Amino acid sequence: MEIELAYGRSGLRFRVPDQAEPTIIRKVPLPVPQDASAVIEAALENPLGSKTLEVAASGAKSACILICDITRPVPNGLFLRSIIDRLTSAGVPLEAITIMVATGLHRPNLGDELAELVGDPWVLENVTVINHDARNDADHVDLGLTKTRQTPVGLDRRFVEADIKIATGLVEPHFMAGYSGGRKVIAPGVAHHTTIRTFHSARFMENPAASSCNLKNNPLHEEQLEIVRMLDGPIFALNTVIDEERNLAFASFGEILQSHMAAVDFVRKSTEVKIPRRFRTVVTSAAGYPLDKTYYQTVKGMVTPVDILEPGGTLIIVSECSEGIGSPEFRDAQERLVALGPDAFLDTLESKSLADIDEWQTEMQLKPMRVGRIALYSKALTDADHAVTGVERIDDLEAAVSRSIETQGDAAIAVIPEGPYVVPFFDAAAG
Repeated sequence: MEIELAYGRSGLRFRVPDQAEPTIIRKVPLPVPQDASAVIEAALENPLGSKTLEVAASGAKSACILICDITRPVPNGLFLRSIIDRLTSAGVPLEAITIMVATGLHRPNLGDELAELVGDPWVLENVTVINHDARNDADHVDLGLTKTRQTPVGLDRRFVEADIKIATGLVEPHFMAGYSGGRKVIAPGVAHHTTIRTFHSARFMENPAASSCNLKNNPLHEEQLEIVRMLDGPIFALNTVIDEERNLAFASFGEILQSHMAAVDFVRKSTEVKIPRRFRTVVTSAAGYPLDKTYYQTVKGMVTPVDILEPGGTLIIVSECSEGIGSPEFRDAQERLVALGPDAFLDTLESKSLADIDEWQTEMQLKPMRVGRIALYSKALTDADHAVTGVERIDDLEAAVSRSIETQGDAAIAVIPEGPYVVPFFDAAAG
């Protein structure tokens, strides 16, 4: 039996060992409309909790549209032109419309990568497209502190000062914020580094509610909601949901919080999968391109299946990591993890009010490491890169699964081809 795992652009065929008893965990299939453009148009014409874009933009002099960076496979080419056309028909000058890549603290997207991200040559030729830079103080407006947790709030002034503010993105499970999209495109998307580093500190990350698919009492989600409410005027969002083949399955548009929850409610029924047992061997992926370009993003795939990993079990993940480890700051955090060990590394984080950039991803890696053994299959990582992952290196996936079955004394394995886009939860009653 062969199973294709999401890996890079082309996938990875995995031959299941003969002795294995596999349970394949996928999303509940999503209905895919025949006409994706019609889905976008219907969402724009039937906004949730707001006026239509044409009515809202009447008299506006400027607009800023946020798009996610290259780590999210958002179908921007399907909707950016339509949004822009609606703005200009309402009287917003084309030269006063800005598309901003909501990079958070990720690197900028440039050249061919930016063209791929935008997905529409006309947009690149006719509209200003820029990358957010969280480290540039001059680009940000200080909005004060959140009331609940005293997070300093700085947001990109080009978004804050635009008459029409629109966030766009993909709604899928997120291992810290519950679900991506909507409010998350604003913070951390176009937030100042101090904002991002505050709500990625251990005070937030070690809260059990900061977890996949959970919005209830989730401190990141609650801060994001409060930050959105600190902005003047209506904030709009266009949220998309895609299936396992990256086809558009759903879109919602309107007031940012209401339209985001509509997308969450839609996707939740597909991505949250109840499983009646835990497994001593779990095989998963980092979701393939573009999410598995770095080891930094690979950590998401390690965290999301933890609930079905038997304590002491083995979690095997495949990730191309075509760009290597990630940022220099993340490499530094990984080096500290390897040098200090998990417990001592965590001790260095808990007294900080501002997390060091990208060390929160290393902190999230501690979650699966507390449960079991982690093994990584990645052909692109160098020896030096592998040395700082803090996990076991494997070069033969089938042999690694066979070893785990023998070591664990259990032939049952879980296989999650799409990685972190599917979140399995242990529920004994699900059987």
